[in-house]
Amino acid sequence: MKAVEATAKVPSGKVNWALFNPKTYATILYLLISLPLGIIYFTVAITGLALSIGLTPIFIGIPLFFGVAKLLNGIVNFEQSIIRQILGLPTPLVSHTYNQQSEAGQNWLMRMVRGFDGGLFIRNLLLVLLRFVTGIIFFVIMVTVISLGLGFIALPVVHIILMNEMQLDILENTLFSYFHIDWTYNQQYLLYVSVGLVLFWIALHVVNGLMQIQRRIMYVDEPYQHSSVPVESQMHAPVQSQYYEYQEEQPTQGMMQPSYREL
Repeated sequence: MKAVEATAKVPSGKVNWALFNPKTYATILYLLISLPLGIIYFTVAITGLALSIGLTPIFIGIPLFFGVAKLLNGIVNFEQSIIRQILGLPTPLVSHTYNQQSEAGQNWLMRMVRGFDGGLFIRNLLLVLLRFVTGIIFFVIMVTVISLGLGFIALPVVHIILMNEMQLDILENTLFSYFHIDWTYNQQYLLYVSVGLVLFWIALHVVNGLMQIQRRIMYVDEPYQHSSVPVESQMHAPVQSQYYEYQEEQPTQGMMQPSYREL
């Protein structure tokens, strides 16, 4: 029987044919709402930490601190789930290993204290702060590149409307007139629309690249990397251990013993 080795690989989640892929436009919507969401996350995190520190002397800040830590963990998990839904990544299997019997007689504060992880809290806080910064940067980059492409595409329509309504020629002093290139308006329209389509296609790839960066920043691939254990080692390890236990526990009564002949 041939052993089959299968490892859990991290899903790529890459977007092909960006112009006709719904994931691209879902990413645009996500980056548009990332700015207000980042501001809300940042405000909640800073306000919660400030209140928990300020109210510590009257013992209200202690449960508030653990509540803020739980809330930050929920924010990070929510962002990770949104990115997985947009990129079409499978939902990782989360194993809950906690003892329900030991926590049955404890109140909610003791459960929050026992479930608190300092390293995870610091990581989630840094991710929320970084989410605020990347939300602003990615929003500006996306709006700039998409507006540049759509501006060139819509330039002929804008020029025709301004010429008919206000007799304003925005293409009068352009590079064509500077280099004494006598192109008609229709030829210029074709050039501007072609350049706009190319810039818009590049902008969509930039948007998908920003989503991949956001995916790595928010540790979306972390559950997949933890589950990448060879199946062959999991199958043969218990079988091999059982084999050696069987050898150690094997009785020696049925084995041949050397016989000595009495003289």
